[in-house]
Amino acid sequence: MAAPLHHALRQSFATFAAVASMAAVAVLGATASTSAHAQGRDVQRWEPSRPIRLLVPYGPGGSSDVIARAVAAEMSKGLGQAIVVENKGGGQGTIATTEAARARPDGYTLLLGHVGTLAVNPAMMPKLAYDPRRSFAPVTLLARVPMIFAVGQTVPATTLSEFVTLAKAKPGTLNYGSAGNGSAGHLAFEMLKSVAAIDVRHVPYKGTGAQINDLLAGNIDAASAGTPGLLEHARSGRVRILAVGSAHRLAVLPQVPTVAEQGYPGFESSQWFGILAPAGTPEAVIARLNDEAIKAMRSPSVQQRLQHDSSEAVGQGPAQFAAFIRSEQTRWARVVHDAGLAGSQ
Repeated sequence: MAAPLHHALRQSFATFAAVASMAAVAVLGATASTSAHAQGRDVQRWEPSRPIRLLVPYGPGGSSDVIARAVAAEMSKGLGQAIVVENKGGGQGTIATTEAARARPDGYTLLLGHVGTLAVNPAMMPKLAYDPRRSFAPVTLLARVPMIFAVGQTVPATTLSEFVTLAKAKPGTLNYGSAGNGSAGHLAFEMLKSVAAIDVRHVPYKGTGAQINDLLAGNIDAASAGTPGLLEHARSGRVRILAVGSAHRLAVLPQVPTVAEQGYPGFESSQWFGILAPAGTPEAVIARLNDEAIKAMRSPSVQQRLQHDSSEAVGQGPAQFAAFIRSEQTRWARVVHDAGLAGSQ
């Protein structure tokens, strides 16, 4: 199982990097995408008259929370109405995602979409209360976040090699946490287990914050998460980051080598986030939200926030984001199948 999983994951992450890179060049380097989207169609500009809810399918403290709040604050300025972030974790992100799918399609309820809820869950869970392709109107892909691998202070490993050696000496004894079954951290660590041929038990949590709290308390040995959730604790010395999952070292962690550098060539792991509205939301609403979201991603405050955590701003038009989601669903279905996780939930 390990060899096909490793091969499928390497192909999948290579495809993701190429698609996201092209999206960044095509959209962030262009003029406002929504103006072009609405050209030729007599679409009246939408002006919201009350606050907008942005549902985040994971708990506070992780990459999703950081990105949602940074973008929401900036979008609120352009829309003239507050965007209120609501963290609703649990159910592998399905609770918030289902609520968004069932909301009135009027622009006042939005969803922070994620690789886990839109691409991994459909492959892992035989029954979902939402249809990841038909229940939503994509607005834009916001950002991608490199995954990093860390251990707590009680684990006697300072490098990935030492951790692998320790895990092989005690198979099934060490454990790792993730933000939940099917989360980006779950799949990233399963990928690491496959390429390193180690047996480390998975402990799912309801969000990154809870996972990291237990890592700090010594209740779990290791974790995989996006950079925002772990950087602060690494800087304070409360956790040790053994490797980064990106193709290149991160500017904020120049001393930490990539997984690929440490003996596993081709390894790459990132997660992505975007904004979606309920299906049936009027075109004028989607166009305005897309416009303001891309403006927000270009703003100095959001750029600074993302760069601080090594998150990469992307930005896409609605049609591009919809196509991207479909491609992600296809590749993750293959990865989940090869990992033996299909229908496991």
